[in-house]
Amino acid sequence: MHAANQTLKPLERSGASIVGSFIDAGHWEQFLSTIISWAQAGQSRVVCVCNVHSVVTAKSDPALRAAIDEADMATPDGMPLAWVLRQRGFPEQKRVNGPDLMWRVLPLAETQGIRVFFYGSTEGTLQRLCSSVGETFPNLSLVGSYSPPFRVLTEDEQNEEVERINSSRAQVVFVGLGCPKQEIWMHRNKGRINAVMLGVGAAFDFHAGTLKRAPLWIQNSGLEWLFRLLQEPRRLFFRYVTTNSVFVWTILCEKFFQSSKRI
Repeated sequence: MHAANQTLKPLERSGASIVGSFIDAGHWEQFLSTIISWAQAGQSRVVCVCNVHSVVTAKSDPALRAAIDEADMATPDGMPLAWVLRQRGFPEQKRVNGPDLMWRVLPLAETQGIRVFFYGSTEGTLQRLCSSVGETFPNLSLVGSYSPPFRVLTEDEQNEEVERINSSRAQVVFVGLGCPKQEIWMHRNKGRINAVMLGVGAAFDFHAGTLKRAPLWIQNSGLEWLFRLLQEPRRLFFRYVTTNSVFVWTILCEKFFQSSKRI
């Protein structure tokens, strides 16, 4: 239980506020090396991967807003966020998304003996994910996985979850609960779970093969949301129509007011 008792130094972060949430700018190598160094030191840290849906939802959800604002790292998961960072002083910013972040951390964890835990999704998806990861990274120290109930947990159940993860001695916990649940869960457990927690959204489904990911050219064009919408129209239609509209309007307003100040 060593990490929970550490006083962690505030980080020097570089980035910009997008729709009211601070998003980090940086290269892949910077993000990866920071995550690995935290894991090796046994620190309790929170990494959010943020897209249009999460920053727009945070505007009206105080719990999510606090989770993102108080995270140790918030990467631009969505291409639109990377574009905004490029406009705001970080011209080489690339998208740092959950599925790719997970798949880049795992080989580093494998070679450096870092213990990994998967938390979230369904039992079936976790079984397929563990099988896929085991085949790809045969020397990875995968110390556990857990699919929590799809309901509000009691305080005793929450404590049991923390104990389950800490007992595994995991150093990195990938969290696949979806937004905003995973961000709030990580925020609540910072300082309790002795590991770096990474909220990776649908990464479990992609790497388990239960959900098909968009081709690379669609990802790079910023249209992955449309590909996802066509896969799950009933679940995602309202989300994308509302959050995308609010995002574009807010960014345009911010740009207008910034231009007005210069006049």
